[in-house]
Amino acid sequence: MKASTKRRLKRAGIEVTALGMGTAPLGGLYTPVSLGDARGAMQAAWDAGIRYFDTAPMYGLTRCEHLTGELLREEDPSSFAVSTKVGRLMSFDRPGRILPPAPPKNEFDSGWNNGLSFREVFDYSYDAILRSYDDSRQRTGLSKLDILFVHDIGRVTHGALHEHHWSALTKGGGFRALEELRAAGLIAGFGLGVNENQAILDAMEETDLDVCLLAGRYTMLDGSATEELLPKALEREVALVVGGVFNSGILASSSGRKKFNYVDAPAEIIEKADALRAVCEGFGVPLPAAAIQFPMRHPATANVVIGVKSAEQLRQNVEWFEQPIPDALWTTLEDKGLISAV
Repeated sequence: MKASTKRRLKRAGIEVTALGMGTAPLGGLYTPVSLGDARGAMQAAWDAGIRYFDTAPMYGLTRCEHLTGELLREEDPSSFAVSTKVGRLMSFDRPGRILPPAPPKNEFDSGWNNGLSFREVFDYSYDAILRSYDDSRQRTGLSKLDILFVHDIGRVTHGALHEHHWSALTKGGGFRALEELRAAGLIAGFGLGVNENQAILDAMEETDLDVCLLAGRYTMLDGSATEELLPKALEREVALVVGGVFNSGILASSSGRKKFNYVDAPAEIIEKADALRAVCEGFGVPLPAAAIQFPMRHPATANVVIGVKSAEQLRQNVEWFEQPIPDALWTTLEDKGLISAV
């Protein structure tokens, strides 16, 4: 499959390319990214035919929304699709202003080396969702935002505060705000952008979702979405955008840093990654090529989004995504119990 192949999101009624670009690394995830490299990576994605871009206020504490707008705002709005996220408002400290206590650091938050001078404030209420939409429109300068994802709602992220934030989203009108934006034609659709399967399953019982971004839970190392979430998404026609296909890098790296879910990989994960790599090498397929294509095997997957730090990395990801892979590789991995069957 080509990276530029168009895939239709049935409920949202828009098209995205099979490979999309996630912008989180451009905010300085793990290491700083220069402005030149960030702009180069974005332009390389466009030049490769990628026409779906995902961003968020959190990424680089607004840096990545600015970068996304810079790339896209002069292009024909009908030629691309863009998603951003709601659930965090960006604020700053100043004399006399009283902000809520900084949220506790959750296991999925690695911090930003190129973050701008803002501070995130979690708020999933009706007014906050509408404000977040307006803020993102102004930061990007775009005439449209196609998809809004409720960002990082879930028990792993929020711990003891989960019920408070979930109540703001449900009883507090957060979902209602998204429904109104969709009904007014201001967005094509909405869903969740999370690392937690259960959050999407719970949200499906609260509102009609169109598309969700699931990061790190449907990969060659983590098939936890397979049993319940993927079948239910397919049944409800909720398209899945799959991110985190390299599980923070371990499936893309043959040596050096071995991150898994944003932290150093434990021994058992390194062992499984090595076993996957050995089978792939037996078929002459790089492990990252198998990892980036793996989610596309399931019919619930609409597309895959990848994050890069440079134009070179972007072009390498496109090459991996488009590399032919024999069906026998997947069968062998299934037979060895290394991946789940579709």
